Amino acid sequence: MVKDKEQHPIKEKKLLVSLIWNFSTELKLIFMALLVIFTLATLLPFIPSSFSLSTSDFRFCISRFSSAVPVNTTTTTEVVPEKKTATELERVLANGVIKRTFTGYGSAAYNFISMSAYRGGVNTFAVIGLSSKPLHVYGHPSYRCEWVPLDPTQDPVSTLGFKILTDWGYGRIYTTVIVNCTFPSTTAVGGNLILHATTGDPDRNLTDSIPVLTEPPNSVDFTLYSSPKKKYDYLYCGSSLYGNLSPQRVREWITYHVRFFGERSHFVLHDAGGIHDEVFEVLRPWIELGRVTVHDIREQERFDGYYHNQFMVVNDCLHRYRFAAKWMFFFDVDEFIYVPEKETIKSVMESLEEYSQFTIEQMPMSSKICYSGDGPARTYRNWGFEKMAYRDVKKVPRRDRKYAVQPSNVFATGVHMSQNLQGKTYHKAESKIRYFHYHGSISQRREPCRHLFNDSRVVFENNPYVLDTTIRDVGLAVKTFEMRTIGNRLLRTRQ
Repeated sequence: MVKDKEQHPIKEKKLLVSLIWNFSTELKLIFMALLVIFTLATLLPFIPSSFSLSTSDFRFCISRFSSAVPVNTTTTTEVVPEKKTATELERVLANGVIKRTFTGYGSAAYNFISMSAYRGGVNTFAVIGLSSKPLHVYGHPSYRCEWVPLDPTQDPVSTLGFKILTDWGYGRIYTTVIVNCTFPSTTAVGGNLILHATTGDPDRNLTDSIPVLTEPPNSVDFTLYSSPKKKYDYLYCGSSLYGNLSPQRVREWITYHVRFFGERSHFVLHDAGGIHDEVFEVLRPWIELGRVTVHDIREQERFDGYYHNQFMVVNDCLHRYRFAAKWMFFFDVDEFIYVPEKETIKSVMESLEEYSQFTIEQMPMSSKICYSGDGPARTYRNWGFEKMAYRDVKKVPRRDRKYAVQPSNVFATGVHMSQNLQGKTYHKAESKIRYFHYHGSISQRREPCRHLFNDSRVVFENNPYVLDTTIRDVGLAVKTFEMRTIGNRLLRTRQ
């Protein structure tokens, strides 16, 4: 028994030696790797700070690898600055002056972001997009348009592009740019429109050649641009819709205006995140009837422009439907258009036909106080515009206005009016047409009435208000119209 105990450690030592001998190669590799790691960790603090690997280095390697396969349709012609070593970043001239150099890497903002392009006539096009605002404020960018026919027997033609900055002073990182491309003669149907966008840098020739429009053969009827007959009498171009919008307020707004503008009208809404599922269910019946079109523009949030890039959005709508409507309206979904009882929208618009544009005066309504004359139970069941019936009568120098245009006479547009059109503008239409503004009501997903009054005059938060039942009085007619047109599908709509 004693001998067995003495021999046992000897056997264990032999087993350990055999294991080390059998795996000697692997152990050598492990020890070598550890040695290299410890050596690098020791030497790393002594390596010069100028030696580094940045994301631009990796991007350069990747671009070398993928240059044989084009990944997009935008081509860039630029002079790549030569790589300079630390000693070349400065040098002493013969007169003793130290010459310093500066090398740029990457880009702070895109030269041009294309949203759309449309033919605007037999020889003219409009390109809608964004561009770096600092570039346009401090630089001298320019644009050149090139039309490349699909017919190989026809030569390409070029012309200078005329840029229009519609949101001047409002842009953020990006500003809206409309480029008008008018060629000296008729451009044949079928071809590609190329926009050559140059930064205007005096030291480098930086030009992006961007295919902005592909037009199939036989896809354009030139009579469209001169025909007085339009698909719609009235077309609504909405700004970017964002945030947690109230489905009930949207329901009220769309039902009111579908009835107000009549059968030959259409509504274009732009979803910047505001048309969530519950709002879409409110719009669905009108979409199915062909009265509403929704554009998903959520991707524009990548580019920081003013108010969810609404200037770009309304200009896209203008040029997309420019020859489809006789009149085009621009206002928001918390604003209600109204004409006097003895007038109709048709009679008012006929009286303004000599003008390319007219502005609409605002009637500011409170979205904080409500009229309680119907009793508590009925007040709760009423629609928002029936109970938010108090108008702000505080005297101010000027209130915002909205507007309508004959789009075939407009080259670019804004939010409150267009400054790029041919023809006259009319600013005194308040006796013919107005709009009631329920500011902030569309974004409240709750019962709007928190303060109830039953007086004809009210002072609330130091502001004077008067009871104005203009829109309230058509409430029953609007509800009846909804029931007759789409039934009770939206009866259970929530705030």
